[in-house]
Amino acid sequence: MPEIPDLNIFSSNLAKQLVGKTLDSIDILVPRKLKEPEAAFKEALEGQQLNAINRVGKQLYFKFAGHVLGLHLMLYGSMHWYEGNNENKFTIAELKFSDGTGLAITDWQKSVMLSLDPEISTVPDAMELQDGYLQTALKKISRPIKTVLTDGKVVQGIGNAYVDEILYAAKLSPFSIAAKIPNEKIMVLTKAVKKVLTDAEAHIRQNFPDTITEKERDFLQVHLPKHKVTPNAEEILVAEIASRKTYYTKAQELFE
Repeated sequence: MPEIPDLNIFSSNLAKQLVGKTLDSIDILVPRKLKEPEAAFKEALEGQQLNAINRVGKQLYFKFAGHVLGLHLMLYGSMHWYEGNNENKFTIAELKFSDGTGLAITDWQKSVMLSLDPEISTVPDAMELQDGYLQTALKKISRPIKTVLTDGKVVQGIGNAYVDEILYAAKLSPFSIAAKIPNEKIMVLTKAVKKVLTDAEAHIRQNFPDTITEKERDFLQVHLPKHKVTPNAEEILVAEIASRKTYYTKAQELFE
């Protein structure tokens, strides 16, 4: 699943190519995930100029005059440029702009979600956490910290891969009960959130500066399904939390 580092890069690269252009047509080939009919998307968006593209949590918002197209790529969604006829397999939707630029949104699992004028969440974004916020937010939560950070109710934008990286950087066990984590450790966690995501974005931007599709993650430290040890030679342990594979090490402190 594309997460904050990927989506930040996608949004800036999409904006370079598309902002200021007029959307000639939007065609939704697989409408099963839509909450509104395709006709509503067409009426609201076709013929409108694209003014901005931003990341909001795990979504991309395409901002037109008066309306917003929300895109959640889910686990396997991807985006591809095309000109002329779209020949990308598993296409969910096609966006065609006035200069002939086409953007195909694909997903072999057919789980990509498109929304028209999505509701703005009041949950803070992972990149905008204020000092002290998590100390207050975690006080009464008796669930593992991994699920708390990824369910979108306390913080937006963190997914399964980067939560493992954040907890590894903070030396905090993913099984730790949120309410049992001491304040000083939560301060470490808060700093780790921004550092891990910022460093990952910098790495991807340096190595894949023009990408609008998810790339390799071999640069990660612990969320490495094909590896047995971290770059620091620590054994990578694997478990399931809320049906998601979790990668961690013995050195990560457990609070329960």
